[in-house]
Amino acid sequence: MILELADFSIQPGQNAAFEEAIQRGLHTTIAHVRGFEGFKLNRCIESTERYVLQVFWTTLEDHTVGFRQSPAFAQWRTIVGPFFAGPPSVEHFELVAKSESVA
Repeated sequence: MILELADFSIQPGQNAAFEEAIQRGLHTTIAHVRGFEGFKLNRCIESTERYVLQVFWTTLEDHTVGFRQSPAFAQWRTIVGPFFAGPPSVEHFELVAKSESVA
């Protein structure tokens, strides 16, 4: 499994609208892409306009090719892009170790 980690900030005062939009975007676009295994969205406590999105993919190519090169990516950016204060930072990780108590 591959972890996509997207770190981004949104425009001030848009938290509620953004949180609704990102969940809608995840459920209507990304969730239907081959290799999608789930997601977690976290809001920063100290900087409330900062979010970290974790998306779990079966393979790296499921994200970089199957999603990023599909019409679903354009749909996703149409839904969430207007909220971004700047381009997100996106990196990919592979699991090395895991505690059994962590979901």
